[in-house]
Amino acid sequence: MSFTRTWNISIATPIGTQFAVLELTENGGIVEGIAKAREETVPLIDPILDGNRLTWKPSITKPMRLNLTFDVTIAGDTLTSTSRAGMLPASKVTISPIGAFLKFIRLSVIEVSR
Repeated sequence: MSFTRTWNISIATPIGTQFAVLELTENGGIVEGIAKAREETVPLIDPILDGNRLTWKPSITKPMRLNLTFDVTIAGDTLTSTSRAGMLPASKVTISPIGAFLKFIRLSVIEVSR
């Protein structure tokens, strides 16, 4: 499966869960992309694709200035990942395709309205 799509990201951090949207494109084994969160858009730095594993390093300024590292493995429609911010311990990252999240929301609304 290709990494090309738009993904929802939630990161369990010591200051609370942080959310972002990740837009990836893959062409010939080369991955490029951007991450958007808190009115900030940052490019992926040094994205490296190795089989079903993708690593990259974004630098963010919100909620504080941090250099992050991500290590992601793709399995079907799911990405499993960890993220590190400098010397802090690794944070659990949940990444799912935008479409899967919207489908979940629609199904939840249907169940609630019954």
